[in-house]
Amino acid sequence: MTKVYTGLAVLVAVAALGAMAWVALRPANGDKYAQCRGAAIAGGGQLGGPFTLVSETGQTVTDKEVITAPSLVYFGYTFCPDVCPLDNARNAEAIEILESRGRIVTPVFISVDPQRDTPEVLADFTDNLHPRMIGLTGSEEQVRTASLAYRTYFKKQEADKADPNYYLIDHSTFSYLMFPDEGFIEFFRRDLPPDQLADKVQCFLDAR
Repeated sequence: MTKVYTGLAVLVAVAALGAMAWVALRPANGDKYAQCRGAAIAGGGQLGGPFTLVSETGQTVTDKEVITAPSLVYFGYTFCPDVCPLDNARNAEAIEILESRGRIVTPVFISVDPQRDTPEVLADFTDNLHPRMIGLTGSEEQVRTASLAYRTYFKKQEADKADPNYYLIDHSTFSYLMFPDEGFIEFFRRDLPPDQLADKVQCFLDAR
């Protein structure tokens, strides 16, 4: 297990360095969200893009059909032992805080484990986290396309020899704020507490 966590720590560090390369080229004074961003981010529009996936209801959907309102998107998998449940619970709590303030944000969970995460499995996972959370899966190619659009990373580890259905997946752990009319707005790291995440998302919502 120590090896798993060491690998995850390296992965997060690499992903963080990659995130720094996603800084927009336009000047901050031309960015209406400049006051909401962290020091390392100077603009949006660098991530996200078209995808076609399968929803937890079994329907094939596109990004246009999923991101119809401000959305908080996370890539992970339901068999994740701790990181994914904690991160999505954090996102759900932040969204509840925002809802209490009259701001509605849609939580979206995209699985990087299409082999095990069927629509039924996803529905159970998302229903336990938030009633409005949208779970998405798809073929390996569909999932890979979505991951590339958001520049996320995931890699399946070697399966247990005694149980081929037991394996872990290394993956990046950012949450992405998306607006339907603008695309990518900002990403957030997993160490941000729910109340602070809610405050940061609200800043972007209020600046729209």
